[in-house]
Amino acid sequence: MAVLAIDAGTTGMTALVVDADGRIVARGYQEFGQHFPRPGWVEHSPEEIWAATLASVGQALSAYDGRLEALGITNQRETIVLWDRETLGAPRRAIVWQDRRTSDICDRLKEAGHEERVTELTGLRLDPYFSATKLVWIQENEPHTWALVESGRYAIGTVDSYLIARMTRGLHHVTDVSNASRTLLFDLAAGDWSDELCGLFGVPRDALPELIPNWGSAIETDPRTFLGLTLPISGQAGDQQSALFGQACFDVGDSKCTYGTGSFILTNTGSEIVRSDAGLLSTAAWRSPAGETTYALEGAIFVTGAAVQWLRDGLGIIGSAAETAAIASSVEDSGDVVFVPALTGLGAPYWDPHARGTIVGITRGTTRAHLVRATLEAIAFEVRDVLETLPVRPTSLRVDGGAAANDLLCQLQADQLGVPVSRPTQVETTGLGAAFLAGLGVGLWTSFDELRRTKDVDREFAPAAGSGAREAADAAWARWQDAVSRSRDWA
Repeated sequence: MAVLAIDAGTTGMTALVVDADGRIVARGYQEFGQHFPRPGWVEHSPEEIWAATLASVGQALSAYDGRLEALGITNQRETIVLWDRETLGAPRRAIVWQDRRTSDICDRLKEAGHEERVTELTGLRLDPYFSATKLVWIQENEPHTWALVESGRYAIGTVDSYLIARMTRGLHHVTDVSNASRTLLFDLAAGDWSDELCGLFGVPRDALPELIPNWGSAIETDPRTFLGLTLPISGQAGDQQSALFGQACFDVGDSKCTYGTGSFILTNTGSEIVRSDAGLLSTAAWRSPAGETTYALEGAIFVTGAAVQWLRDGLGIIGSAAETAAIASSVEDSGDVVFVPALTGLGAPYWDPHARGTIVGITRGTTRAHLVRATLEAIAFEVRDVLETLPVRPTSLRVDGGAAANDLLCQLQADQLGVPVSRPTQVETTGLGAAFLAGLGVGLWTSFDELRRTKDVDREFAPAAGSGAREAADAAWARWQDAVSRSRDWA
């Protein structure tokens, strides 16, 4: 017996088949296009997302001939999708979480004095990262499209709700609290969509999805539209909450860092909504079928793995992400080069949408190896920036995501934090979390303890020993913070 998990990422779709022992026994992957119509704008075609979903699932199914019990979905959060309720066609491209076009809208709302109340209700802040200001932009710039939202013809949702609509031929329009809590339209304490926030952002509440538990729902896929499969969609969560679940961070204080397109540090805060004055976000982690909500504190870093992708696609100085460890290890250090990858502004703890990517310290002796190493160091510095703001520092950090396979990065991270970094055997914990939720929803696993027993540690990276190593790490981090100050408020 096994479950199918779909990880709808920012650059591609991953499909995993996970067995009852928590092992990935089949996988498929399909990239989809990234559209950049203007500087700072990032869009995805919903039709391309759907096509990539079908392609990746088809690949996974071709490698597995056993029985599937359920389907779990995890997705890039904050990205906003509109679609026709009747045809399921999308009237425009999705506006992606990385998109910064709403900076002026956020500034306008801040100047009008709304941020304090928005933060009180949502645990978030006014930043282009979140979904609601993207909807304000559509209202102001595409009135004909918005008129069909207001008339009830077009639905609004995040990527998970769009995929479920496609899989069920439009029968269901749903999402969960982990995605809803990232929209600026969700009252975190009340646990529901907020009429006050919908009014502030001009969003009709009936255009939004119904809220369902993170596991155990009775929705089924329609075989006529989804590769002949009739499966209960019994688990779903936004990607970072799914990774928290996939890392078995079920206890208060458990923390994880996912290295993906960006990096996201989440700490389980249990049934308590913990507020931060240092740039961290309060968010919903998951909600049980009994209605009990678990919360988390999150540090969202916008660009980490995307910086490596930029080295490959933008500069052409590496052929693949897998090369970075060897290239960076060919030099002892970065040669005092510091790269601040604020390619779409800065997230936690700075929250500066006007920051831009900055490279300082270049000399005639600088090589591509120094720049590649500076990129890996930047990822470690960004994670430290977030962890330094936590009310209680974790005694270890669980890491996952594609870049967690990079031994040099994990070691740099441990050296910067001064605590061990633990890497699981299976680093695809975002998809694994969706599988766990789906399996829990249909009884393949019956408790959190059963899920914990599926977890194996591949390697633990200990920080470099000695006071000299600590001083060197602190000096490097201080130089990084100086470089960050130079990148701020640029655009």
